[in-house]
Amino acid sequence: MRKTFWIAAGSALALAGAAMAYAQYRDTEEPDYASVAVDGAFELRDYPALVVAEITHIGTRQAASSRSFRRLAAYIFAQDRPAGGERIAMTSPVLQDRVAEDEKIAMTAPVMEEQVAKDSWRMRFVMPAKYTLGTLPEPPSDITLTEIPARRMAAVRFAGNGSAADLADMEQMLAEWIEAQGLRSKGTFEYAFYDAPMVPGPLRRNEVMIEVEEPRE
Repeated sequence: MRKTFWIAAGSALALAGAAMAYAQYRDTEEPDYASVAVDGAFELRDYPALVVAEITHIGTRQAASSRSFRRLAAYIFAQDRPAGGERIAMTSPVLQDRVAEDEKIAMTAPVMEEQVAKDSWRMRFVMPAKYTLGTLPEPPSDITLTEIPARRMAAVRFAGNGSAADLADMEQMLAEWIEAQGLRSKGTFEYAFYDAPMVPGPLRRNEVMIEVEEPRE
């Protein structure tokens, strides 16, 4: 009986923690964009220029994601900075994409020891709108502050844990939707994750996105 009680209590605490995480991430700042078209789970958006902190790691997507998230979190929460400074509020989504061969950036020595045949994955934290490149605290050497130019993005929204199979399916669906709209994509697919890992899969908001060319006048 006591064991059953503690199992039930533990489950209740886990659900409560997940609910708190879900509510917390729903209250975080998100980048503004202009919605151009909505078609069910698909959307065409115009994003302004966004200031981001980014880092790249080599390895599987899951392993690179974990390492990158820890490093970026240490920067925004003022745990690892050359000159300290205030904490930066967390925003959503967290962005991730595979870095193309001709776009790979210099890696730190420990990373270079890994197999070069593995993929390179870039993770980006979008900075709160109040910051510019000139007002952000200096990052450690493995993190880069940059500005993503304004761009038009096609996106498809889905729930779940963002598995490799889910992402591949969403990439294909988005590519087919873009073609059906008479649009042309450019660059690589990007993944946007809006919720903390403890949020149950059915409640998570994930997106696959890719830049598209704006129609010529």
